[in-house]
Amino acid sequence: MEMEQIIMELVVNGGMARSLAIEAIRNARQGNFEEADKLMKESAETLSKAHEVQTELITKEAGGEHMEVQHLMVHAQDHVMNAMTVYDLAVEIIELLKERK
Repeated sequence: MEMEQIIMELVVNGGMARSLAIEAIRNARQGNFEEADKLMKESAETLSKAHEVQTELITKEAGGEHMEVQHLMVHAQDHVMNAMTVYDLAVEIIELLKERK
């Protein structure tokens, strides 16, 4: 996989996972927990795709393949880490909303 493709995979999957988690929170606020749970499942699956790409990069580097650090790669990793944080917070927020109902 080319570096540009790897970067795009990280950005797209990170951004999608974050958006799905935010949409899940919005649904939970409206009491639509079934849809919120569905969206969170989709978010987790999308995060998993991003994690697979990260794992591939780490494996290559651990195997001795040198990779030049690019600003776009740092940006892509930021997207993934942000998505992971939003996902974790969404899990907690949705559980709190379920408890209130």
